[in-house]
Amino acid sequence: MYTVIIETTFNASHQLTLLNGSKEPLHRHKWKVETAISGDKLDKMGLLIDFNRLKIMVESITAGLTGTQLEKTPDFAHINSSAENVARFIYERLEKSLDRGLMLDYIEVTEAPGCRARYKKT
Repeated sequence: MYTVIIETTFNASHQLTLLNGSKEPLHRHKWKVETAISGDKLDKMGLLIDFNRLKIMVESITAGLTGTQLEKTPDFAHINSSAENVARFIYERLEKSLDRGLMLDYIEVTEAPGCRARYKKT
C-alpha cells in the first residue's frame, strides 16, 4: 500500500456560535490542510497520484472558502465552521473526485499551531 500526503493552505475567518447562542470574536486563520491518499497500484510513471494534481484538486475545493467568513458561505451557514467541520467538508468533496483505486485516508485541518482536527471515514 502506498500513501501520498500533501499540504495546502487557505486564508479565511470564522466565528463559532457558542452553546449559549453567543458568538466568539471573529478571527482569521491561515488554515493548513493535510491530505492523505492511499492505493495499491502505481501508474506507468511510478506514481500513486501526482502531487501537483492532488494539490490542484484540494485547492479547487478550498478556493470557495478563501478570503471568506466561513459562516457566510452556504456550506457553513447552518453549522459551526469548526476545524472538524471544515475537515469533513473538504473530505466529502475530494472523495467524490478521486480516481478508482485511490482511497482518501484522511483530511487534517490545522487552524493554529498545535490546534488541528482530522476527519476520516471508519
